Amino acid sequence: MEENLVKRAGLQFEAIPAAGVHGVSLRKLPGNVMRLWKGYWQSRKILKNFQPDVLFFTGGYVAIPMALAGLPRQSLCYVPDIEPGLALKILTRWSDHIALSVEDSRRYFKRQEKITVTGYPIRSDLASWTKEKGLEYFGFSAATPTVLFLGGSSGARSINIAVLANAEALTADYQVIHITGHLDWDSIQQKTRNLSARYQAFPYLHEIGAAFAAADLVVSRSGASILGEYPAFGLPAVLVPYPYAWRYQKTNADFLTARGAAILLEDQKLQTDLLTTVQGLLMDPERLKRMSSAMKALSQPQAAERIGALLLDLAEG
Repeated sequence: MEENLVKRAGLQFEAIPAAGVHGVSLRKLPGNVMRLWKGYWQSRKILKNFQPDVLFFTGGYVAIPMALAGLPRQSLCYVPDIEPGLALKILTRWSDHIALSVEDSRRYFKRQEKITVTGYPIRSDLASWTKEKGLEYFGFSAATPTVLFLGGSSGARSINIAVLANAEALTADYQVIHITGHLDWDSIQQKTRNLSARYQAFPYLHEIGAAFAAADLVVSRSGASILGEYPAFGLPAVLVPYPYAWRYQKTNADFLTARGAAILLEDQKLQTDLLTTVQGLLMDPERLKRMSSAMKALSQPQAAERIGALLLDLAEG
């Protein structure tokens, strides 16, 4: 879906072949290595045509071929999660500078002199959304609490299932925004067509700022974006780390929970504990207010500008 988002922003998009090698079966490994090799040669062609002054990486195995092809050009590697994954650890070895979302990430790196803590960058248009405008976007009332369930671009199936199981009870007391992702969208549409207007579902929401602004509480996975988007809105969170990416998402969740901005709910407890967890928080406005203040205190609204300044410095250098 990145291709569609980049093109929607009016930017040129170039794809390269790539595949992961960490944790891959021996049967798939040769084919994945071959895809990376093809990606390397495709990257060389792109670099020859584009002639960049600086390269910018944010991780993932797709970046490895381009990083190899780009040597010895100047490069900046941004680490969005608190703990870097394998691909990012490799990329940072070749990078001239490293940008981090939070100070806590420093412990994963040796060369402290080439590190800058920038914060997590968010889209500038998010700042235009207020509580009033967000509620108006969904046609919701300010008198009723609003809960946002966020499944990500593809969808968090266990969160979707738990929301559906508790949809009637949730909408009895709250307004619900449910970002389902694309995987379960057709099924969810059918199962929720008779729910009240207090429930609104979307496979993907470009105007996500409206949902963040309208919500009093968010329930979501704990990917890297929670480190920038939720603090920007002072949005208290119930975080459900993805069990198959537990280590990295759990580290992100622990960072926010340790600061009183969020609470953690394990994926296997979603079915039994989702409703009571949401109800417990929304019936305790003082706690919710403290969580909101703690989350807002982590906001770094100049993150994108700081990363941009680093890129310009490297390009000019």
